[in-house]
Amino acid sequence: MTAKVTLSFSDETIAEARALAAQHGVSLSAWIDQAARERALREIFAGHAEAIRRAGLDDEAAALDDERELAMVDAELYRSGRRAAR
Repeated sequence: MTAKVTLSFSDETIAEARALAAQHGVSLSAWIDQAARERALREIFAGHAEAIRRAGLDDEAAALDDERELAMVDAELYRSGRRAAR
């Protein structure tokens, strides 16, 4: 399912986004969708990691779990084999 929305970007931002979308061989909409999805998942992951630290669970095992979780997030984000700009 997709939703149509109207967004406003600075001229510089949209020019860079268009160039990166072309570089990755995707539409501007697909590139922006991927960039927003990546940002949202990274925010969720960062919140989770902070909760782990606050709970005092940030030991070696937790760090390894974080690495596995980050790998899972990357796998979900980049399942098409194309990486969005970070």
